[in-house]
Amino acid sequence: MGKFLNVVPVSETVAAVQRIAPDPAREDVPLGSAAGRVLSAPVPADTDIPGFDRSVVDGYAVKAADTAGAGESVPAMLQCTGMIAMGVTDTLNTVRSGECMYVPTGGVLPAGADAMVMVENTEKAGDMVLVRKPVAHGENVLLFNEDFRKGEVVLQAGRKLSPQDIGVLAAAGCSVVPVARKPIVGIISTGNELVPVTQKPSPGQVRDANASMLGAFLTGYGCVPKLYGIVKDEPAAFESAVSRAVAECDVVLLSGGSSKDERDMTAGTIARLGEVLIHGVAIAPGKPTIIGRIEGKPVFGLPGHPASAYIVLIAIVRPLLDRMLGLNRPEIRTVQATLAMNIPSQRGREDYVRVKVEEGIVTPVFGKSGLLNTLVKSDGVVCIPAGSEGLEKGSTVTVILW
Repeated sequence: MGKFLNVVPVSETVAAVQRIAPDPAREDVPLGSAAGRVLSAPVPADTDIPGFDRSVVDGYAVKAADTAGAGESVPAMLQCTGMIAMGVTDTLNTVRSGECMYVPTGGVLPAGADAMVMVENTEKAGDMVLVRKPVAHGENVLLFNEDFRKGEVVLQAGRKLSPQDIGVLAAAGCSVVPVARKPIVGIISTGNELVPVTQKPSPGQVRDANASMLGAFLTGYGCVPKLYGIVKDEPAAFESAVSRAVAECDVVLLSGGSSKDERDMTAGTIARLGEVLIHGVAIAPGKPTIIGRIEGKPVFGLPGHPASAYIVLIAIVRPLLDRMLGLNRPEIRTVQATLAMNIPSQRGREDYVRVKVEEGIVTPVFGKSGLLNTLVKSDGVVCIPAGSEGLEKGSTVTVILW
């Protein structure tokens, strides 16, 4: 294994990962199932929205010129000639100078009217309406196709659909939505020391935390995790598990067994079944990460420690998932805050330091390598660039939130 572990910068690693990312695959889903999915094609409106001039308030349709100069002491007086019923278009309804008609929110603006006066700015006196505030031409009115024109794209491809997006798609007549198929990501845990979550570990054993953590991240990111359980450090069994996962999945994550150790099987197995592209990344934690390809499918060897595995997941695996999903912007939350103390770093590697954020102040959460509690005591990580020797107290930093 001596030829492996040639450390590669993170930027080059991400570029290599994106080059081997499979293209997004499309599928069509019902509108009701599309929230949280990534749109794979632009969606045009099938009609003009709105299809008529409409009121956006409860009030009175007027000619704006009739309200000029209106105020509390000298209101404009208009004759109310009727009301507009919701869902009804009556071409005979017309507002003339000196007149008004009551229109509920969403109702059709009658012919002749060019503005709406909110009902709270009026007072009714028999069939007369006292307008106490002037309105301008087009005020409180949504004009014909002002929102979207027929054929206009309402949402572009690459957008992760929110609940409000679903409402827009419904208004545009999109009942079947083209989305990116969820990548199936296989997860294989390896190590003689690993035991299932359901088993109490004996001395020398640890529970398999990575599989659950990776699976939870992948589910939230719009993928389908497929867990293959724990495989012992036996080359034949490991190779069989990897071959099966590659056949059934779009991407495979191998948790553990990425270090430069004579017992390491991961790099050797990937090399026998396909090719190793990178073994060793200039990142901390996560230096012994492996990136390879088997039968054209990306395969990652992740560090066994959960903190290291998670950092590699968000820094290196995530860009590949973005490509596979066709996302036009990363699904990552950040916040700007002020650093409470100096954070040293080793030049030449990209450091990810766990931090706590409170009231705009960032404090590092330091701990011994291998500790799990720093994952739950921290709110996220700060990335120190490879060319830096650290970050100074008082500087503004970007925190990548968990």
